[in-house]
Amino acid sequence: MKSIRPSVRRGAWAAAVALVGVGLLAPAPSAVAAVTPRIDLKVLVVNDGSAPVEAIASELAAEGVPFTKVDLGAAGRPTLTTAFLSDKVGSTPRAKYQAVVVPNEAPAGLSAAELTALQTFERSFAIRQVDASTWANPAVGLNYAADPGYIGSLDGITATATAEGKAADLRYLDGPVPFEDADPSVSESYGYLATPLAGANFKTLVGAPIPGTSQTGSLVGVYTKDGREELVLTFVYNEFQEQFQFLAHGIISWMTRGIHLGYERNYFSAHIDDVFLEDLRWDKTANCTPGDLCPAGTPLNAPILMNNADVDYLKAWQTRTGMPLDMTYNGEGTATATALTAKLKADRASFRWLNHTWSHPYMGCVQDFTVVPWKCATNGTGAIQYMPKATISTEIKQNTDWATTNGVKLDKTELVTGEHSGLKTLPQMAVDNPNLGPALNDRGVKYIASDASREKDQRSIGGALTVPRYPMNIFYNVATEAEEMDEYNWIYTSRANGGSGICEDNPGTTTCITPQSTVTGFQNYIVPLEVRIALRHVLGNDPRPHYAHQSNITEDRILYPVLDGVLGRFTATYAANSPLLHPTMKESATLLQQATTWKNQQQNVTAYVVGTTVTVQNNSSNNIPIPITVPDTTKIPCGLLNLFTCPFGTAYAGERSDYVSLGWLGSQKMTLPSGKGYPPAAPAAAQTTTVAPLAAQPQQVEPGLQQPAKIGPLKTGEVRGAWTSR
Repeated sequence: MKSIRPSVRRGAWAAAVALVGVGLLAPAPSAVAAVTPRIDLKVLVVNDGSAPVEAIASELAAEGVPFTKVDLGAAGRPTLTTAFLSDKVGSTPRAKYQAVVVPNEAPAGLSAAELTALQTFERSFAIRQVDASTWANPAVGLNYAADPGYIGSLDGITATATAEGKAADLRYLDGPVPFEDADPSVSESYGYLATPLAGANFKTLVGAPIPGTSQTGSLVGVYTKDGREELVLTFVYNEFQEQFQFLAHGIISWMTRGIHLGYERNYFSAHIDDVFLEDLRWDKTANCTPGDLCPAGTPLNAPILMNNADVDYLKAWQTRTGMPLDMTYNGEGTATATALTAKLKADRASFRWLNHTWSHPYMGCVQDFTVVPWKCATNGTGAIQYMPKATISTEIKQNTDWATTNGVKLDKTELVTGEHSGLKTLPQMAVDNPNLGPALNDRGVKYIASDASREKDQRSIGGALTVPRYPMNIFYNVATEAEEMDEYNWIYTSRANGGSGICEDNPGTTTCITPQSTVTGFQNYIVPLEVRIALRHVLGNDPRPHYAHQSNITEDRILYPVLDGVLGRFTATYAANSPLLHPTMKESATLLQQATTWKNQQQNVTAYVVGTTVTVQNNSSNNIPIPITVPDTTKIPCGLLNLFTCPFGTAYAGERSDYVSLGWLGSQKMTLPSGKGYPPAAPAAAQTTTVAPLAAQPQQVEPGLQQPAKIGPLKTGEVRGAWTSR
């Protein structure tokens, strides 16, 4: 996605300054001084289509924070008036929005009257405003980015959350905030480093050293003026860039004062498929996998199977990192992998286990390999033939029986079929195997893995829910760095460069790359790329697990550099109050189900805060899981007849949060800590800053930005499982 510089509408900004000069935007008397107002828990997003505004909207959606988007370029859009922004409920003044996101301090698409209404609303109800991306100038409490200052690329810099930032809404950060530099040949981010204006009430929350000086320039800061607070971001970004993802939750916490509907965590789980089974090996000469996709008669290579030393390494790695890896096993392999079986049985309590079926069969249609690509076999009437229900059921049961017999702790409600088979898989299978759902019901399976590169959304099959898994681009048929890089080059390079040309034939899903060294390419190219992709999921409030194969944790053990890279990047940035969570497959399914239900039922819930009391009300007959985040030490009624109070939810990132399930017309009340409600216990004093006319300031011209580097050869919607899964 292109990282777009925010439009700096100098004319609109100058007009706003002029209005201040003649008093049209002067502070208005408080409209709610006599009565404590009601603040509805919803955010207003004023959208100009720029990447920074869209990024914040994306984060609001990911966390489940309700918001209303007003598109400035849309015909017939609502006008921002006093009536649009506020009203009364009985005699109580009501703010319809708890926070406002705007493109910059004076968006060109808003009229002077709308700016006046918006600023009066914010001042009257103590509503905070986020300026999604702007330039350093006195209107936002900053000096121009000159003497000292910096204007230009921010690729590869390391910013820092200040003490004030970490003491407030960035309390989940340890300090460093790295700006990614995915491709040194391309400008990916751009920004302004400047110091606060003399006399301005400006607090830098995230800053970076100004080149050539000993001073720190602000990248994220809070400007308080005229009884209003603005979060000022002076760099451009999009929703996929790490620097934004590191800061995104803090932006939401600041704008909502840490009181909002929504739920945020950082998740990372990894499944190791094919445990006990040998995996086929890629042939670097034939450019195929003998026994799978090679021409008939191609000699088989030595198969890949982990050994006892790999088990010891895995145990030590889990102890060192605190991250469990799920052993997704096939019991049939225990008959031949006797030494490995004995070792894993002895160490069975050290691992989490998942049922991968007994023998890893394809559980969809009967495959006809007489054509390339294969097709579903049909009977004499032309009907597609599918694996029978009895066969599916036996495969599931035989594997769980092995676990029971050998004392392996297993949740029988979880299942991973071989190649995610049985579920619809285009182009061959447009629908699920009709026998799969009934077999899952018979065996009590409630959660079945699916391929997130094909189906990212959760859905039902029989009585089970799918759990989409992200395939890692560490292939099932390789065990060494050289093998991985050789196959990677074959898939992702053009025919002219010695590759398969797949990338040329599928430009909508695959990007051709320059061939990488089979000696250094894995560490220098694949590992950083896969770390970025996986970290994006980790930072995106996404509980979907990742998966690789047992072949990737033996010989060169090529999976570990990727896992270590993700864990290292996370722990270097996040504080101890925000641990990385490793949900089981069942837990991932529940989290996805709650988030989906909430997304579809938000309109049936009313939530607001009056003073220090939060009220959440279900207005429907549906049972709705409602995500709620509040400041630490928030209390709820509990105990016998609710005569006592208890802390709400669970602690994470310095806040308290949880899903609260409310049935028909159910409600939940909470008591916030003193000073945490609306309006603030100690409102910041009004500040008026004298601003010189814009025309008198030096022009600061930004060079054109190039298209940012793609995250790698994978594009949105690419079907990775065709190569990474078996």
